[in-house]
Amino acid sequence: MKITIIGAGNVGATLAQRLIERDFADVVLLDIIEGLPQGKALDIQQSAPILGFTHRILGTNRYEDTDGSDVVVVTSGIARKPGMTREELIKINAGIVSDVVAKTAQHSPDSIIITVANPVDALTYLALKASGFSRHRVFGLSGVLDSARFASFIAQELNVSATEVSCFVLGEHGQNMVVLPRLAKVKGQPLADLVPTTTIAALSQHTVGGGAEIVSLLKTSSAFYAPSAAILKMVLAVAQDKKELMPVAAYLTGEYGLSDVVIGVPVRLGKNGISEFVELELTFDEKEELAASAEAVRQQIASLPDQC
Repeated sequence: MKITIIGAGNVGATLAQRLIERDFADVVLLDIIEGLPQGKALDIQQSAPILGFTHRILGTNRYEDTDGSDVVVVTSGIARKPGMTREELIKINAGIVSDVVAKTAQHSPDSIIITVANPVDALTYLALKASGFSRHRVFGLSGVLDSARFASFIAQELNVSATEVSCFVLGEHGQNMVVLPRLAKVKGQPLADLVPTTTIAALSQHTVGGGAEIVSLLKTSSAFYAPSAAILKMVLAVAQDKKELMPVAAYLTGEYGLSDVVIGVPVRLGKNGISEFVELELTFDEKEELAASAEAVRQQIASLPDQC
């Protein structure tokens, strides 16, 4: 199997390391900056005798080296800076993603594309249109990461292992995400039975601001450890045909009463990408919140530069 990561920044390079250490595929790390992907790939490859992985990692500036990739992860784009909204990223990152996806479609026409650059919902929409691929083969990182953050905060609050927490976060990957505490469980027990509503509200709000909090602390970059782990989970589901249920940024054609928009919804991921869209039974208020989140993404999509 061949997996290409476009963008050798913090997210891309960390993902490359996570993937190659799993030792199930060759990895190509591509970036426009000469020497950057080559140096990082060389450094990672030299850990093979220590860690014992047998697959190869290649750093390159040439799309020709990505030919025939099974999965392409698009991390390229500028990172959000303190005080910068996801919407402000769109003018810069839209041009980058449009160019990257067009080249990906040319060199790996049978690939599955996973978008990571922010604002990811609007840019996944752009990637789908630019690639011409089926909606099942183009999706983005959103709810896997957001749900992990929610689960992490719940685990800290209750002093339990994060592996004992299950939860869902849907909608836009940003300020309009839809946290669903009603569906959150700890060791199979509803979260609402364990903490008061004020605590649930605080945990939900912490989740919404989880990415911005990291940006404010790091000052010069955004999160990359948890995002790369979330992407790894998505790639493994595809590579191993797990049909695993997880929320991703996907194009809707009527699911949840929404069409022609990309937002985070639960799907099953397998070797052909999205094998099934799963519709959770939401309350009236939750449906309204999801619709409002979709409308916020539509506004981002409307602001995409015309040339994209």
